[in-house]
Amino acid sequence: MEKLTFVIPTLLGVEGLTADELRRMGMAEVRAENGRVFCQGSPADIPRLNLRLRTGERVLLLLGTFPAATFEELFQGTYGLPWEQFIPDGGAFPVKGFSLSSVLHSIPSCQSIIKKAVAMRLGQVYHKNTLPEDGPVHQIQFSLMKDVASLMLDTTGPGLYKRGYRAVGVAAPLRETLAAALVILSGYRGKDPFCDPFCGSGTIAIEAALIAKNRAPGLNRTFSAQKWTWLPSQTWVDAAGEAMDLEYDGDYDIWGGDIDPGAVAIARENAVKADVEDLVRFSLADARNFFRAEPYGRVVTNPPYGQRLMERQEAEGLYRDFGRAVMGLPKGWRVNVLSSHTEFERTFGRPADKKRKLYNGMIKCDLFQYNSKLLNGKGKGGGKGEGAPK
Repeated sequence: MEKLTFVIPTLLGVEGLTADELRRMGMAEVRAENGRVFCQGSPADIPRLNLRLRTGERVLLLLGTFPAATFEELFQGTYGLPWEQFIPDGGAFPVKGFSLSSVLHSIPSCQSIIKKAVAMRLGQVYHKNTLPEDGPVHQIQFSLMKDVASLMLDTTGPGLYKRGYRAVGVAAPLRETLAAALVILSGYRGKDPFCDPFCGSGTIAIEAALIAKNRAPGLNRTFSAQKWTWLPSQTWVDAAGEAMDLEYDGDYDIWGGDIDPGAVAIARENAVKADVEDLVRFSLADARNFFRAEPYGRVVTNPPYGQRLMERQEAEGLYRDFGRAVMGLPKGWRVNVLSSHTEFERTFGRPADKKRKLYNGMIKCDLFQYNSKLLNGKGKGGGKGEGAPK
């Protein structure tokens, strides 16, 4: 099979991190666009990408791109692609997608045209008038952007953010792929103490543990392409073995705290599911009293925004108290806070050293990053505060 082209959708603002991941994995022709990253590879890269990507949302196999300003162009362009190379006799091929700034804006109509074209081609190849579609799913995804159609097969199934460790959660959970992005953007590599004082269901701390150990985030789940007949099962075995060989052994100081006992209990359960319960600690703690005496470390956290969980005024008071707490940390600490609050810096008490625009679902946020120069380093009497990790 010739070289394949992959499309990796991402959350907005994360494209560069995903592109860096792909380059480190040795992928060719890596190119980032808004909300997605392209690369080239081989069939063996399908399991490698699905198992190891931390910040990508899914792995799509691009079959073709062509102009489609009319339904006839959409039909003919779809029909001309080699679907039989990827969808076997009996394979299911549902269709979904989106249209932006295109003449063909009706999604149901586009779905119907694409489905008809693929069925006609497969029917002719397999000499069948009716296709049973009782085999493994080969989800077709299409995008229509400015009258250009791109047709892809989804190799992943449920999104890559569904690592398999968070069977339950708390209100307004943070997507795992975004949590991993926050950890990476903080510069954490497993050496410094790492803290999340608003840990919720533990996602940020668990992703930090996976990053510290260099454990592939997809090892505990399955993917759609595992059932595809043209992709040998041995490629998945080999990719998993390769991923496990890359893991590190080490002693890490990773902590998460929350004022809600239920959230702490869930975080601990999720750590067990992720097989990192020996790498991360969770405890009941008030972020307003957070303090650590170590000379250096990382804080990465996602406090309530005041949109869904708390009233705006209550959120501002929380930011103010938390800002006072972290500004008392020793000078070697770096603090990273994700928030959608437009007045975060004012209520927190200091302008950020750096800001980065990100999206938590459909909520536009900023990652406010504070480095050691902005922390006053005075501490709180040289000891741990009431709400500090034990």
